[in-house]
Amino acid sequence: MSIDRLRRFIGDMTSLVGGAWQDRDEAATLEVGAKLLGELVLHDDWLPEQAAKVPSHGYAQNLLWCDPFERFCVVSFVWAPGAVTPVHDHQMWGMVGMLRGSETSLAFKPDAETGALKAGTLTELKPGDVELLVPADGDIHQVTNALTDRGSISIHVYGGNIGAVRRHTFDVKTGEPKLFVSGYTNKEQPNIWDRSAETRAAS
Repeated sequence: MSIDRLRRFIGDMTSLVGGAWQDRDEAATLEVGAKLLGELVLHDDWLPEQAAKVPSHGYAQNLLWCDPFERFCVVSFVWAPGAVTPVHDHQMWGMVGMLRGSETSLAFKPDAETGALKAGTLTELKPGDVELLVPADGDIHQVTNALTDRGSISIHVYGGNIGAVRRHTFDVKTGEPKLFVSGYTNKEQPNIWDRSAETRAAS
């Protein structure tokens, strides 16, 4: 396992948001960012074991990197078999790349008359697939590990520090939102800057 791919991805995303941020060009960020994330999750040889441990139930949201200016963060989402999230939103753009296993994302939109949430498109992600989350287009969804016999892992990139923002879960029948702050499962981040092994090998 080599963390080089993650290091390069973080560098590329930093360059991307550094340019797009000044123009506030969300569409350009997502277009290029989706290609970068798609390339990252095509390879399953870089995620540190500490960020890939399948929990006994539910899911773990492990922070891999947060930009110092909180312009983006990278998270490994590790699913127990059959785990399901509440219906929720994000309050920022997001990209979800499937690394290992499979998950489904069920979109919801509020009914204009009743406010209740109506289920929409069901998207299934398999390794290498990328889904975009755009609040302006509607980013309310419910995510499920499509596998009931083993864990799955997806890599999420958000346009901010997702674990520290106020967002919402929803009552599907009424559409009533409830505030929550997700936080992160891990207490320590992977050390992506220790390149000593490569340097020694090249000596």
